[in-house]
Amino acid sequence: MHLTFERYITGTNGVLAYIGNRGDEFDLRHLRPMFDLGRTRFVFYSSKDRDSMAEVIADADVVINLIGKHYETKALANKEEFPYYHMKTNFTMEQANVEIPRTVAELCTEMQVDNLIHVSSMSASPDSSSEFSKTKYAGEVAVKEAFPWATIIRPTQLFGAEDRLLNWYANAAAGSLPFVPFINESEALTQPVYVDDVANVIARIIDDPEKFEGKTVDCFGAQDFTYKELADFVYDITSQEPRKVDLPKELVKTMAKGLELLPYPILTQDMVEHMSEDCVPTMTPEEYKSQDSFLTMENFGVKQTPIEKVAFDYLHRFRKGGHFVLTGGYHDGVNVK
Repeated sequence: MHLTFERYITGTNGVLAYIGNRGDEFDLRHLRPMFDLGRTRFVFYSSKDRDSMAEVIADADVVINLIGKHYETKALANKEEFPYYHMKTNFTMEQANVEIPRTVAELCTEMQVDNLIHVSSMSASPDSSSEFSKTKYAGEVAVKEAFPWATIIRPTQLFGAEDRLLNWYANAAAGSLPFVPFINESEALTQPVYVDDVANVIARIIDDPEKFEGKTVDCFGAQDFTYKELADFVYDITSQEPRKVDLPKELVKTMAKGLELLPYPILTQDMVEHMSEDCVPTMTPEEYKSQDSFLTMENFGVKQTPIEKVAFDYLHRFRKGGHFVLTGGYHDGVNVK
């Protein structure tokens, strides 16, 4: 969720932003120029240290929890027996998506925070075959138990400059995978939402947090796609011509079994499960309107940004020669003045 994290906190609206960071101080250096002097407070914390998490929250009025993970992070660690090293799991999805959000919610209750905005996922479901979706649902339950007034944000898959959706297909075609796999003929649907639209919704909630206590806000785009349609859309922009292969889910999971051992895996077995299921709105427009506790972006006056409007801005870099190859005279020997 690093992409959305940046979008939510940039800009000036007269408030002081407390920004938690687990990495090096240079990880967030690009955010510093985006605020007026003295309007930010950068705090280092460990999600395994409750006191350091409390220091981030400090005297905040509204807390936005974006902590979550779609794969389990691993690192090499020593062991006493041959081969003297093994892959150690730093954080499981249960820890990242359930236990840490529960701790945040408990701290918000203890420190009497006005409202907690917890970012979950539209795919959250106890019946999903994806561990990510199961733990996202369990995270919602845990947050509500610890802080019943929390506002839950449930976006579909996000697209934007640093997304893990459209960039995934472009990176796969650029050599991260030997071919682009489509699972069970890629029949599953997704309805991607622009990250800035979700950020605008959260900004409006911050302006009047009490009004949205206990509400669930579903954020989704204007159009649904199969994953194959998304891939074709990406490659139409990038002019990449990867080999695309339809495969049964179990075969793709077998391929992912080795890839998920990498520090930053492009594909895991659970990602295969997630891509095999629909990620679309859970209700019809009429059903949303009849529910008091469920809202959509329409309730905030936020219009859905079409994916076609912004995708070229950050995908054209994958085109050989960039967008200059489309410029007449640039490669045909004609002098351009």
